[in-house]
Amino acid sequence: MSLQYPPAGYPVMSGIILTTLITAIVHLSFGIPLFVLNGLGYLGLLVLLYAPLAGLERFRPAVRYVLIGYTVLTIVLYFVMGPPFMAVGLLTKAVELVLVILLVLEASRARSADR
Repeated sequence: MSLQYPPAGYPVMSGIILTTLITAIVHLSFGIPLFVLNGLGYLGLLVLLYAPLAGLERFRPAVRYVLIGYTVLTIVLYFVMGPPFMAVGLLTKAVELVLVILLVLEASRARSADR
């Protein structure tokens, strides 16, 4: 994927990058091992999704769905475990919800383009 000539979905892709970075940074900033691992997971999946490596191209749809599942799991576990950081946590969950919506939109566009 070349950004020399941005694709039609560039605003969605930019939103995915921004929301993923926000949630990763928030999780990393707490310094708690579980949160740090969660933040690193977000960063790793983001790299796999958009790194300009031809070998990753065929895995992008699967990575996108893994990132959706990872984000939904993070949201669910936040409420199951009992939110230790209420205000920041709820704001981060809102960002993660936007991330899921953008990923679903991008997946839908990708499926439509393949047809």
